[in-house]
Amino acid sequence: MDFKMINIKSIFSILLVAGVFSSCVDYLEPYPNGNRTTEDIWKFQDMVQGLVGQCYDNMPRNYNDNEGVYMDGATDDVVITSTTNAISRLAVGALPTSMDPFRTYWDRDYRSIYLVNLFLKDRRGYNTKFLVNAHLDSLVKNRLQGEAFALRAWFQWDLLQKFGGKGMNGQLLGFPIVLEPIDIKEQTNLARNTYDECVKQIIADCDSAYKYLPLAHRDFLVPNVNDRAYAGGRYWGRFDGITTRAIKAMVYLTWASPRFNPGNDITRWDLAAKNAKEVMDFKMKTDAVTNGFNVNKATNWFDPNFGGIIFSARYTNANDAMERMFYPGGFQGTGSVGATQELVDAFPMKNGYPISDPRSLYDPVKPYENRDPRFYATIFHNNAKAVKINTSTTMYTFENWLNGKDAAGPAVNSRTNYHIKKMVFMGLNWSDNSINRQPHAKFFIYWAQMCLTFAEAANQFEGPEGAKYGLSAKDAMAYLRKKDNTDGGKGFTTDPYLTEVASLGKAAFNDFIKNERRLETCFEGNRFYDLRRWTTNLTSLNKPVHMAKIQKNADGTFTYNLDQVVEVRAYPSAYLPIPYDEMLRMSNLVQNEGWDAWK
Repeated sequence: MDFKMINIKSIFSILLVAGVFSSCVDYLEPYPNGNRTTEDIWKFQDMVQGLVGQCYDNMPRNYNDNEGVYMDGATDDVVITSTTNAISRLAVGALPTSMDPFRTYWDRDYRSIYLVNLFLKDRRGYNTKFLVNAHLDSLVKNRLQGEAFALRAWFQWDLLQKFGGKGMNGQLLGFPIVLEPIDIKEQTNLARNTYDECVKQIIADCDSAYKYLPLAHRDFLVPNVNDRAYAGGRYWGRFDGITTRAIKAMVYLTWASPRFNPGNDITRWDLAAKNAKEVMDFKMKTDAVTNGFNVNKATNWFDPNFGGIIFSARYTNANDAMERMFYPGGFQGTGSVGATQELVDAFPMKNGYPISDPRSLYDPVKPYENRDPRFYATIFHNNAKAVKINTSTTMYTFENWLNGKDAAGPAVNSRTNYHIKKMVFMGLNWSDNSINRQPHAKFFIYWAQMCLTFAEAANQFEGPEGAKYGLSAKDAMAYLRKKDNTDGGKGFTTDPYLTEVASLGKAAFNDFIKNERRLETCFEGNRFYDLRRWTTNLTSLNKPVHMAKIQKNADGTFTYNLDQVVEVRAYPSAYLPIPYDEMLRMSNLVQNEGWDAWK
């Protein structure tokens, strides 16, 4: 796609032809009559608003892409069935420059940054008159100004997370910071700013956004009913003040982590904990009172108004993309991905103890019995049943033994003999006369992530049971371990293992948090970045991953070999590459270490 950000014809294609908020066409195609100028956009308030609104459409809407479950295929949680998939080739160290799966995100992020920079330039967006009524006009312009800063922070954070790393010059580098509406494709030869500079810019934009935005888009926070046409719950799904605090918490968490904190600056952990705690307090003290948030309630992946959401993508209605890719061919799926044995083994037993602890009562002969209820809500194992929601009707039984209909081998079955249940709507059966499809979205930030962020940061700053924040890392993890599971299972009502591991100190509790983070956020596209930030070497990334090899015996029992290597990982670098064509075009760019053939 030709990157013509500076061409005003592109803007009019977005805002006039496709519509401001729901465009699904190539917005870079020229506007048919081609007679508009750059200044014309400021004559139409809908177009000015569209500079901000279009950015939301640039965000992913599900987990079935290279920013979701496929990204977990670059980790020890998932194996991608297709060995020619770009992420698969990345994981085994065979990614050619022609298949870069991240190139599109570099372009997307800078396109979006261009749009909000155009809005922010000389405060022209803010100074646009949107409504005749001065008070209502101020509500609109303040919200849009705040959203513009927040969106710039968001897309900059995406650039930093994906492309930040140690350059071949030995420096920790981020991305080229661009604060003007310029065409980075045709007019520039940019250099990457330092990692620290990028963090500071993102934080500054979050703080700027916070000054303009309401704390949260909730009707109950807008006492004047007449204002709710331009404020409140109708803007659910857009950036608000509390979301900017969540972004700061995530940015600080990564900045505090070993790979990006060579000086071990402990104050970074403190900043991550403080911001995450502010978000948690809002959910527990404000949303829990009026908006229906409940710390014990299971995550509902199909509810656009789920109370645990902090920031979510726009919903795609009547969608079955996740079910198709997760189910095997025998149940009309494509078996595109499968969970690893490593992930299965990470789930504890129903008494809360890890399977490596004798007190867990784990039986390797019957490896799927008496496991943590979260396991059954997350992964379909051999002989598991897909039971239709709110019934006892079995829609499908998984046969993953050798020569079974769902066994590894065919291109429509997982390579690991595990299939994924998380985020699957259990009311969907393609054999029904009336197929029940549910909306799907990507929860960019939600309750569990803030609990995990706070717990990790607070533990690093003051240990498992410190009281500085009015909530300990142990308390935050207890919230997660007690909450209900997505398929109706209950959390831990008693949790002796949590108490025990908290008493062992910071290092042991850090390992515990990492494992809980793995379980809670699997298949969401986060683990690659977690594994990278937690270490300063490639060991955690370059490990073989395993499958289950299953034999069905004559008496109907099964023999399990759970130590079968399915893929060997071979990353040349802990960092993702700067797009190759950008390296060729901009001589000032420094490539990340390990990507010698891409410089």
